[in-house]
Amino acid sequence: MSKVRIAQVGAGYWGKNLLRNLMALDSTCVVAVCDENPSVRQSLTAKHPRLTVTASYADLLSRDDIDGIVIATDSPQHYPMARAALESGRHVFVEKPMTQTTSEAETLVQLSKEANRHVMVGHLLLYHPAFRYVEDLIHAGGLGNVYYLYSMRVNLGIIRKRENALESLAPHDLSVALAFLKQKPTHVAAHGQAYLRPGICDVAFAMVFFESGILAHLHTSWLDPHKIRKVTVVGDQKMAVIDDTESVEKVRLYDKGVSNPGYATFAESMTIRSGDINIPKINMQEPLRLECTHFVDCIRTGQRPRTDASNGLNVVRLLEAAQTSLKYGGAKVPVDA
Repeated sequence: MSKVRIAQVGAGYWGKNLLRNLMALDSTCVVAVCDENPSVRQSLTAKHPRLTVTASYADLLSRDDIDGIVIATDSPQHYPMARAALESGRHVFVEKPMTQTTSEAETLVQLSKEANRHVMVGHLLLYHPAFRYVEDLIHAGGLGNVYYLYSMRVNLGIIRKRENALESLAPHDLSVALAFLKQKPTHVAAHGQAYLRPGICDVAFAMVFFESGILAHLHTSWLDPHKIRKVTVVGDQKMAVIDDTESVEKVRLYDKGVSNPGYATFAESMTIRSGDINIPKINMQEPLRLECTHFVDCIRTGQRPRTDASNGLNVVRLLEAAQTSLKYGGAKVPVDA
């Protein structure tokens, strides 16, 4: 089978990692890259002299030798570029968040169906072996009934100019919460504050309420002394912690909980159980390589992407509700479905 022909727009901080992985795939041929930054274009030309490098996105759309377009630009550009790619008949990979509004996301879902072309969203953690392990464990009942989960995604930098910390960082953990819980979110409440640039929150705390009563709490910040990438899931039988900053032991399972043997009084009936801590062996592969491989395979085989446009829409709905809550000082905002 012939190689899948890919073009990419945006080859900067994160885009260069996507490009590296795409160019390493035997099933893929990267034919062109677009970037508005002259220094990025100069570097690409020097490193890949046979690669077509341009400053114009229109140059990519006008070509007839491209099967899919990868979009790794600032989030305000995601929607117009993804829409133009779909309308030109290309499959689309777009970094998170898919769009900035629910209405834009709904349009991409519809266009994807009408054009019979894939839209895949860069919800990277859903391809991460450690997160996949815990997801499978949850759905197999390995933690029992999940009570709640919480995540911390904080660091010092990178400070954005056109998106706040919630929009930039929360899509990762929102996509994880939806995948882990498989439930309908009903409301979101978020608090945040802008310290470095007026109107752009550097830190945000968001609470997502699910229909069964499960809670998901997110802490996002680029103004923090620690680099933390951690998700904790608390079940009634066991608890799981995913620490993506760990080089090897990324998952720990805690045999801890509260048991109710059914005695007459409340004080007698609640007993603390503290058992072993298990560190499962997980076959780690680079999540971004797995994600890029999946996108190309979906183009080749026609299979539906794990993080398709509908998945992107679900995350954008939560983000939009959280942004509304931020605007109104932490009000509990319903999630429209």
